[in-house]
Amino acid sequence: MPRPPRAPDTPAQRATPFVLAVSSNKGGVGKTTVTANLAIYLRALREELPILLVGLDDQRTLDRMFSLHPGRPAEKGLEHAWAERSLTGVIQLGEYGIHYVPSPPDVAALKSRAGDPLLLRGMLERSEWRGIALLDTKSDLEALTRNAYHAADRILVPVADWASLEEAGKLFERLEEDGLGAERARILLTLVDRRARGSDGEAPLYETLAAEIERRGWPRYESAISRSPRVEALNSGSATPLSILHHARGTIVHSEYRALADEVLVEMGLADPAPRARRSEPRPARPRSQPKPSPDPLRSALAPFAWASDLLDALRGR
Repeated sequence: MPRPPRAPDTPAQRATPFVLAVSSNKGGVGKTTVTANLAIYLRALREELPILLVGLDDQRTLDRMFSLHPGRPAEKGLEHAWAERSLTGVIQLGEYGIHYVPSPPDVAALKSRAGDPLLLRGMLERSEWRGIALLDTKSDLEALTRNAYHAADRILVPVADWASLEEAGKLFERLEEDGLGAERARILLTLVDRRARGSDGEAPLYETLAAEIERRGWPRYESAISRSPRVEALNSGSATPLSILHHARGTIVHSEYRALADEVLVEMGLADPAPRARRSEPRPARPRSQPKPSPDPLRSALAPFAWASDLLDALRGR
């Protein structure tokens, strides 16, 4: 049966975690990047909030980003939890104080045992996790993804272009078919170049997508995540993806993730929905396995001149 809506309360009051699934039937829209970085921002803003990451994909990006021992295979992961119908014994402490469940080497075996769409929901409810659990789904609408939908209090749906917007329509249809209700999902505009034009060549693509989402009556986050060459380099420049909070401070994307984290905290009942005139910056916890980055000599020399620092970013494509 569908999961009934729950009134917001604090993590200590919850008998089960607040579950947020990040899902799109189209790849390349930033699902894993959103999942990982949203977790890091939530941790920085609410250090007392227990955060759990569960990857329902076999790309293992979350493992590479959060493992305290990169390159060392985990003894137990999601495949063991699935077989035992329990997350006990597989949750591991990772970077930034965030916990995660090691991803399976192949999701095909899990899909074959995921016929019951309430299986993951039961595993999370029995885990005694009192904070938030973020689920990173595969780019499909198959059995594991359906498990995520039935477990989720909120489904964050990244939309980056018209094709991913059309795929979002299939997701809303699936929620209605499963009796979960479309109100469980909320669109997040991601990776949109605000300078790009829509198909008519006149209106900006961002405005075109936002208008179409409103026309279809789909709820969406006020926040949006811009495309940034600097941020894209964080995911491709090394074997371990780097966090936006630690390595892209001062960019517009840093501010956008902060705003998104605030919206999620409001949904959890942990923040005032009224806008605040002044917001304190999140204090990032430095990952244990990464050394402190060396200062940029040119940026240090330009530090007294804000306009020159901005110009440096522009010249470097940031």
